[in-house]
Amino acid sequence: MAVYVFPLAPVLSLPIKGISPLFPVQRLFFVGRNYHAHAVEMGKPVDKTVERPFYFTKAPQTLCASGSTVAYPPETANFHFEMEMVVALGKPGFRVSQAHAHELIYGYAAGLDMTRRDLQLVARDKGRPWDLGKDVEHSSVCSEIVPMQGQIIDSGAIALEVNGQTKQSSDVNKLIWNVREIIADLSLFYHLRAGDLIYTGTPEGVGPVVPGDTLTGRVAGVAEIALTIGPAE
Repeated sequence: MAVYVFPLAPVLSLPIKGISPLFPVQRLFFVGRNYHAHAVEMGKPVDKTVERPFYFTKAPQTLCASGSTVAYPPETANFHFEMEMVVALGKPGFRVSQAHAHELIYGYAAGLDMTRRDLQLVARDKGRPWDLGKDVEHSSVCSEIVPMQGQIIDSGAIALEVNGQTKQSSDVNKLIWNVREIIADLSLFYHLRAGDLIYTGTPEGVGPVVPGDTLTGRVAGVAEIALTIGPAE
């Protein structure tokens, strides 16, 4: 038996609706600019006819359960919310066709991609990696996983409120690249694994939060999500 110099971290996991076993989380993938209106508000319109999806990742340790209170993060003055539908994979796959992409799906969740927007934009404009803007502690918020093996969600309202005021309101049918296309394309770059989560992108209306704000969101037919922003440390 291997001996380590300090205790191993616990397995990262999320609850699964309706059953007691937990969903062990492997990797966190995020699709960038996957709603036209959001791409426009970020100043980077997308032309699907000549572009492919692009992705970034976050450390699994950024995973945060819905209902949590998280500290306002350091070194930012512009901490943004991004409401997203999350696809949870239950089977491995590599070079998967769109026709078979559904076979990898275990279920879905509601998610928040919390972002140090000021740092992200500085990095973007200088051609640098986005890590300091995106790979933020406690920034990958996720609801319970709702089992929907083999199902493709291609429509449904997605919305978010801050302190009860609607900030984002759209429909999953406005995704530039849909769930089948995302899984198939991502599987060209990675051997996808059971336990991987794919945050599929956020609609328009992203904006800042401050300590004391309460966020509530939902993906229709899937799940709701909540987050409270605590004081800065």
